[in-house]
This record gives sequence, structure tokens and C-alpha cells, in this order.
Amino acid sequence: MEDQPEEVLRFMDAVKALRAIEDDAACARAISNALKYWGDNSGTLREIRQERVQRLRDQGMTWQEIGDVMGVHFTRAQQIAKGFRGSKRPKKEAEEKSAE
Repeated sequence: MEDQPEEVLRFMDAVKALRAIEDDAACARAISNALKYWGDNSGTLREIRQERVQRLRDQGMTWQEIGDVMGVHFTRAQQIAKGFRGSKRPKKEAEEKSAE
């Protein structure tokens, strides 16, 4: 694994610790409890990332530089700055009208 911030390493260690729980019921219960909080925090993580990408852009970084720093394609960096969520992008007006 490439150089990761301490927070990422602690997260990965927590996932490994969950996997290491020997009792199947206890493991499933612990993971279910963790997932309850994941949903609440995933949106917060996306918001923080979007804000930081926008700040990098405001500091004069190119989309290519931002993508390189993040390990994503430059077009994905642009999408993140706009708040797009991968395949769950906001619907375009045409798509919304055809769905009606």
C-alpha cells in the first residue's frame, strides 16, 4: 500500500479488526453497527472532499494536478468539484422530463 495518511491506516486497521472477529454472529453484528454510521458520514466525507478540491483549484492548481494528487483522472477531479457522485450524478433536465 502506498504512503497513506495515519487516519486512512487506522480506518484500514479497523476493517481488518472487524474481519478478524472469530465469532460469526459477533462479527456480523459489529459490521452492521459500523455500517449504520457509515451512511451518515459518507455524505460528510464527500462534502469535505468537494470543498478541498475546490480550494486546491482556487489556489491555482490545474485539474490535471488535482487529479494526480488524488489518484484520479482529471475529469473525475472536475466532477468531484461539481458535486457529482460517480454513477449517481444529478439528473439532467432532459432525463427528468423523460422520466415523467
